[in-house]
This record gives sequence, structure tokens and C-alpha cells, in this order.
Amino acid sequence: MSQLALPLQLADHAVFASFLDTGNEALVATLRRIASGGEGHGCWLWGASSTGKTHLLQAVCDAAGDRAAYMPLSMFAGAGAEILDGLASRELICIDDVDLVAGQPVWEAALFNLSNQVFDAGAQLIVSAGSAPRECALELADLKSRFAKLPVFQIHAIDEDERVCALQLRSKHRGLDLLDDTARYLLKRSRRDMASLYAVLDKLDGEALRAKRRLTIPFVRAVLEGKPD
Repeated sequence: MSQLALPLQLADHAVFASFLDTGNEALVATLRRIASGGEGHGCWLWGASSTGKTHLLQAVCDAAGDRAAYMPLSMFAGAGAEILDGLASRELICIDDVDLVAGQPVWEAALFNLSNQVFDAGAQLIVSAGSAPRECALELADLKSRFAKLPVFQIHAIDEDERVCALQLRSKHRGLDLLDDTARYLLKRSRRDMASLYAVLDKLDGEALRAKRRLTIPFVRAVLEGKPD
């Protein structure tokens, strides 16, 4: 896993192999191409909470290695816009949750300067947000114009059956065997957004490793009730 210049390490599960791309095949193919050094300015990807924006941006950085830098504004917005200084030295910059600083003049000016440096250098920029560019509350016209050059992709939410597949894919990536009935039991007993489901799966992974148990319904029930044996 690539260690970034910032004191931040990518999540070990956030790779392309653990992301179910059903309904998002074109987006994932584009991101894989960008990560491998393909041509283009980058892209803007957007979607509702817990649809996988952060996962995909980190997967791009994992695949690109030291060529890339990941900047999650949910973590660093409070540090000030100067934290963007030096990012343009990378060939690929991924800015997560850009809408969190929309409407803030200092941040928008810094993002405009960064985008100028990136495009002038022939590098690439991937931006994520909760909405499409035209609906994002950016106020700096020049920045909106810059971002308008990026191809736009919406991350589509997955349905019930696809949630089961996504959980099984993540489990397989962790070396766990999650059967259909256990996965569906987990869906019925947990919050249904993927971020919450993955958090529960992480907990189950740790408990299964400690207890040397398989992910059966009785074991999952015991963990969810706080009574693992």
C-alpha cells in the first residue's frame, strides 16, 4: 500500500478488486485507465453517501502508487487551503468531497490554482462530490470552468442482491467465506448503507479471527448481540 506524503495511509480494503462494479462498469474502467497512466484530464465522480466514492479514489491511488496523492477534504478542510501546496508535483491528484469547501473563497482559489498547475503539467485530477458539477455550490466561475473540463460520472447505488454480492466480495478479499444466507441475515440486522455494513463486516472479521470461527448465522448473531463465544 502506497504511503502518501501526508500523514495518511490508504485503507487496506480500498482496492479495485474489492469494489463491486455492477452498474458502474464504465466509471471503474475509466478509473483503472487513469490509474495506469492513460490520457485525459481526469474525471469528476459523484453520488450519495456510502456509494463508494472514497473507496474508488483510494483504489486509484493504490493502483497508481507513488504517482498519486489522495486528499480527503473531510479530514483536512480544517487545516486550511495551504495543505494543497505541493500536490501538483504528483502526476495524479484525487480530491475527495470537494463540495465540503464549496463557497469558501480561499479554498476555491487554492483549488483553481491547483487545477491550473495540474492541467498545465499534463497531469490528472479526480474530484469527488455529493452532486454533479452543475449542482455543486462552487462560486468561483474560473474554477467551475476548469472542473467543467472533467468527464462526469455518477456512482449508482446497488440493490439488495448486489449488496449481498458486495459483502461477499469484501469478505473474499479478507479471506472470509460469507454464505448467501449469512449475508442476508446481516442485511436484516444492520443498517443497510454499505459503509455501515462494511464496518460490521470488519468487526466480524476480527471476532472470527480471534475465535477461529466461520461466519455462520449463530456466530454473526452472537457478535451483533455482543455475546461472541
